[in-house]
Amino acid sequence: MLPSRLGSSPTARPRPTRRATNSSLSSSTTLASHSASATSTGSGPRSGCALSGRARQKTVTDTVVTPCSTHERAASLLRLAAAQETGLLAALTTALPSATPTTPPRLAGMLATTVRALLLTLLFLTAVGLRRTWDLRSYTGTMLALLSGPVWANGYRQVERFLAAVAISGGAERLTDALAHWTPQLWLPPAAEAPAPRVSYSIDGHRKPVYTDDRIAPGLIGRTAAILGCRALVLLHDDRGHPLLMTTHRADQDLTIAVPQIIARYAHATGQAPLARIVVDREGRGADFLASLVAAGCTVITILRRDQYDGLTSFTDGGPFVPLTSDRHGTVVREVAAARFQLPVPTQPHEPLLLQVALIRALRCVLARPPPDEDALDAPDWVPPRERWLADLPPDQRWCWEDGWVATAAPAPPRQPKLIPIVSTAEVAAAATLARL
Repeated sequence: MLPSRLGSSPTARPRPTRRATNSSLSSSTTLASHSASATSTGSGPRSGCALSGRARQKTVTDTVVTPCSTHERAASLLRLAAAQETGLLAALTTALPSATPTTPPRLAGMLATTVRALLLTLLFLTAVGLRRTWDLRSYTGTMLALLSGPVWANGYRQVERFLAAVAISGGAERLTDALAHWTPQLWLPPAAEAPAPRVSYSIDGHRKPVYTDDRIAPGLIGRTAAILGCRALVLLHDDRGHPLLMTTHRADQDLTIAVPQIIARYAHATGQAPLARIVVDREGRGADFLASLVAAGCTVITILRRDQYDGLTSFTDGGPFVPLTSDRHGTVVREVAAARFQLPVPTQPHEPLLLQVALIRALRCVLARPPPDEDALDAPDWVPPRERWLADLPPDQRWCWEDGWVATAAPAPPRQPKLIPIVSTAEVAAAATLARL
């Protein structure tokens, strides 16, 4: 009915609603279906209305399972079997907070099957192409439900409520310790073989950007030279590169503070003695930091900073350079020599830290030799600044204003191979062994 122009209100007509039947829902979720009905897709005409001409239809893509997706599903099932056989699910379930007066009621009242399904959902997010829990809002597949157990996959709100309850009850620290206790058992050799003692452990730090509405501490992201709000990750590996423990910290926390913490935490979680030898890269080169670890009975292997030494003259007891690595043609590309270095400690000015050095010389990376300090008045080759550009010319070739004077090219600056000093706080049998750690 059309409204009157005299101000009378039109009669409200009830809008027809569509209800999806069971047959339409089942047809929309079938992977092998190549067509969709008008009821399930809404491409047919509405009730009470007539559409002129040909109705627009929804583009339906081929949903036949490809061999690649089949392989991915098989790999996901293998991951599920590995999580059960290695005891990962049992370790995580045991580490969850028990029912106490401080435990949130939602977490305390969950059934064991519900907790297991939520843990499997978090473990297998990346297996189905999801990077975070927020992606569960638009996930309509069935693979995650097959891996986690229930008929339908858990939604975003269920997973976030579970994570919030675990965090409130202090479950994050307990889960981290449970993983630290589980990972060494995962990489152990078979029972028939004798467990070989691990030679060294590696500790490294990373910064990962975090996009949030709250203001968090910024940091440098890798080598992108971008300073963004991020979190600092500290990773502990064994001598074969197997991950053992990972902790999260503020982005402005230095690695020299996180290294003693992760060493103590790993020893407490596994019940083993503190780590005897660690390899620290980049930030773990402070003199006070190395001295504190040596006092605690730990051997540290790291690399000297460029501002801590000045060429070969900074090292003592240097031995001859011997070949370390060669290319496929047999040409030596790196040499190594044994040496020693005395690192001054600010808190102990009269007791420098003696370091064993594996001095690597990269023959393919040639750098310009740094010039001497030209401002030192007692240097034997010192000249006034106004005459430095003529210092390399003989006296009879400095008269540039005379006829017939020809400019000569300046000599190339002296160059030398790049030095990579790898240092250790304890004695090492050979320099080549230290270079390969």
